[in-house]
Parts: sequence; structure tokens; C-alpha cells
Amino acid sequence: MNYFLLGIVFIVYFIMVGYVGYLAWKRTNSSEDFMIAGRETHPYIMALSYGATFISTAAIVGFGGVAGKYGMGILWLVFLNIFVGVFIAFVFFGKRTRRMGKNLGSLTFPEFLGRRFNSKFIQYFSGILIFCAMPIYAAVVLIGAARFMESSLMLDFNLALLVLAVVICAYVLFGGLKGVMYTDALQGTIMFVGMIILLVFIYWVLGGVTEANTALTNMAHLYPPDAIAEGGTGWTSFPTLGSPFWWSLVTTTIMGVGIGALAQPQLAVRFMTVKSNKELHRSLLIGAIFIAVMTCTAYIVGSLSNVYFYQNFGQIAIDYVGGNMDSIIPTFISTALPEWFVYIFLLSLLAAAMSTLSSQYHTQGTALGHDIVDAIRNRGGSDEYSEEELNANKPVEESKIGFISVSQAGILIAVILSLVIGLALPGSIVALGTSLFMGLCAAAFLPVYCAALFWKRTTKEGAIAGLLSGTLTSLFLLVFVFKKTATGLGICKFIFGVDMLINTMPWYSIDVMIFAIPVSAIFTIVVSLLTQPIDEKVLDKSFEGISKE
Repeated sequence: MNYFLLGIVFIVYFIMVGYVGYLAWKRTNSSEDFMIAGRETHPYIMALSYGATFISTAAIVGFGGVAGKYGMGILWLVFLNIFVGVFIAFVFFGKRTRRMGKNLGSLTFPEFLGRRFNSKFIQYFSGILIFCAMPIYAAVVLIGAARFMESSLMLDFNLALLVLAVVICAYVLFGGLKGVMYTDALQGTIMFVGMIILLVFIYWVLGGVTEANTALTNMAHLYPPDAIAEGGTGWTSFPTLGSPFWWSLVTTTIMGVGIGALAQPQLAVRFMTVKSNKELHRSLLIGAIFIAVMTCTAYIVGSLSNVYFYQNFGQIAIDYVGGNMDSIIPTFISTALPEWFVYIFLLSLLAAAMSTLSSQYHTQGTALGHDIVDAIRNRGGSDEYSEEELNANKPVEESKIGFISVSQAGILIAVILSLVIGLALPGSIVALGTSLFMGLCAAAFLPVYCAALFWKRTTKEGAIAGLLSGTLTSLFLLVFVFKKTATGLGICKFIFGVDMLINTMPWYSIDVMIFAIPVSAIFTIVVSLLTQPIDEKVLDKSFEGISKE
């Protein structure tokens, strides 16, 4: 390994990141700047920030590894990523979120929901849920990047985790969301170039598109036996309809991530950073192209790595890396590609990790500081916002702990939590951790978020009922029913003496989101119809100008 060249590449990269972070710090002068980038973000920056936050090492390393073991059926996730995560998100959710957020003076996603339904409980409960659940997602993103640094740079895994966390923490802590989005744009550009090169290389080294795909199809007899037992049929074919593998792939991986993206707090807040719908429209195409290239490349390369490893080493990918799916993409890159590209891809992977982690740390920090600590402190004996709070022209400045704000303190805590969890989690966890977090967010937030944007008859009590029922249903199923988590956590085994309460197909293989979202939606609708509507003043404030857009 040419450590001199590697050192130069890293020095240049961190100088660029440092400079961009410095610009963000200089332009961050208020809570509005720190939390929503002053609502003046350029469309290119917004699109790449959204895409880079969406696509992390979890997508590249985690889901690329899933494709390496199980094949190209995961490509259906690309369709949902673009259609739901970009088109529906920007066109139907983004415009209303931007306008309503500005009307209500919201700085975070929990505050957006809280002000829309005039309930501080919704704000701080949402903040607690985000702060408690997101460290797992942050940890698996950290793991994805650290695994590549371990296999490519021969760096100790624990040291790699620490270095990544410290560097990201530095610019998020002082630059806020401007720091996050400015560096996202830089890192997203690097990611895009790196993945384009990787896609071209994999087909070039395997003899072309037709030859590579045909070779993978012809290797179906080598498909992992455990996957065949669950209903798998090969790397270029979909699993048997109704099999455990089919239910897991469709409900957890494809639907859990594809639909779950709509209710991701760190993504929803991006819509509130631009000044008009024109910027959202300009961001749409850029974001769609970016996400399409990133996800397609990861899943195709992961699947085709089987051809490379078998032709050169006589083993399929999962066997060559010792059974850890999270190591398939990093090992393929460091083994198959020229040394110079390993450095480029390392930067791409670091950029993917840093962009997503920075958003996660920022979201967790603002959840703890703004949505929990300050929301509870300013409750004033009432769960509702005062008229002055709803009509305030400027957001209230945050509480301080010494020389830093409570949100900055929350960011520090979030970094420490992700490090501790990252050290404790087992192998092959990246894709599952991502799916579970997105599924939990979808179950808790999606019906309430939809109601906030599109149904004026939703009441405060209905929103609370939907939020609580979705959260509790998903948590119960994760702990006692869903096989992958119930067996891993061991709580059900400890209490009832069995791995899971329902041991019948297909129930233990269906993602919790499939059950929890309808439960949340039913509670939201029924309770809203049985309770008094929200004050017309709050509704008028929320929906002001929306019908004209």
C-alpha cells in the first residue's frame, strides 16, 4: 500500500471538508441557521444533501452485502427509493412540509408535528423516540465505514470507529445543519463519481454486461444452502412467492426501507431548508439521478462479486469473506480493484458515512436539546403552545450548558452512544439495523405525518393515539414476534422460554411495519373522529397559502 499517496488523498479531502465546514460555521449565527440552514439552501446542495443522507454506508456496504449473498432481487428497492423516497417525497410531501413548517416556525421534525397538532407532548415524545432509536442506525453506518477501513487500510476496527466519529462530530457541533448540508454536497459529489467508476469497472473486469450477468445466472447451483432452504432461487431471480425469504426481502428490505424513507426525520427536515417550491422542483431530478446511480451500483456490484470471487478464488462472496455480509463490498474493492481506486472508493465510502452520520448526529442533538429539554422546560403547565409561540417571527434561542447549546451537548452524547453501540453489535448487522430503524419511524410517524399534511380533521388526541399505537405495536412485534430481532434480543426467550411468540409462517418473517402502520392509521382516524377538532386558528396558521401552491 502506498501510504504516501494515501496520506496526500486524505489530507486534500479533509482540507476540503474543513474549509466547507468553516464556511458553514461562519454563516451559522442563530438557532434557525443551526437547525434548518436559514431556509435559504441552494437546490443542488439540498438535493445532494438529501441523497447523501439517504444513501449511506448502510446502502453501499450493508445492502450491497445483502445483494452479494442473496442476489439482485433487492434491485426492486431502487424503484421504491426513487418513486417513493424522491418523487412522492418531493412532490407531495416536500412542498407542504416546507410551507407548513415556515408558517408554524418549526425548526425540527418533532416540533413540526407538535405545532401542527398544538401539542408539546407530541414534540417531546417524538424527540425521545428519535434520540433513543437513531443511535442504532448511526452505529450501523459507522460499522459499514469502519469495516472498509479495516479491510482496505489494515486499520484496527475500533480505532476506525473512533476516528470517524470524532471528525464528523467536529463540523456538526459547530456548523449545525449548514455544516451538514455543505459537506454533504461535497461528499455527495465524491460518492457519485466513485460509484460511476465502480459500476463501469465491474462490468469491464467481468467481460461486459451480458457476459457478467449470464455468468451469475449460471452459478445458481452455488447459491447458499441456507438461502435456498428459506425460498431463494438464485442471484438473478426472485425468491419463491410466499417463502420466508420472499416475505423478509419484500416487507423488511424493499418496503421497510423504500416506504420508511418518507417518515425519516433527518430527510423531512431538508424540505424546510429551501425558500420556495421552485428550489424543490430543481432538486428533484438531481436527487433522483444521484440515488439511482448509488443504489443500482451497490446492489449490482454486490451480486456480481460472486462471479469475480468464484472465477479467481473458487469461492462465492459470502464464503470468501468468512460469512460476514458487511465485508463483501469492502473485500471486493480492496481485492479486485487497482490501488488508486481503493483510495477513491475509500473516500466515497467515508463521504457516504460522514454525510449520513452528520445528519443523524444533528437530528439526535436537536431532538435532545430542542425537542426534549427545551420543550419540557418551556411547557409552562400546559401541553398546548401559546398564541405568542405559534405566531413568533423569530425562533427562541436555545438553552446553554456552559458555552455550548443543549443541542450541541446532545450531539456529543449521540456520538458517544453510536460508538458504544457500534462496538457491541455483531457482524452482518448493517442492512438489518437500517431496515429496522426506517420501519420503526414509518410505523410511528408516517400516518401522523400524512394526516398533518393532508387531513385537517385530525385532532391532537388522534395524532397522539396514532403516534403511541404505532410505536408500541412496532416495539412489541420487534421484541416478541419478528424472528430476526426477537431471537437476537433474547427478551422473549428470557420471559416466555421461546424465541418468539408466533412460530408459524409467514407471520414471523413479515416486517413489523406491515402491521404497525395500519394500526397507527386506524387509531389516528378513529380517535380523531371521536374528539373535538383542532382550534381553527391553528389550522388557518398551518395551511396558510398551501392551497395556492
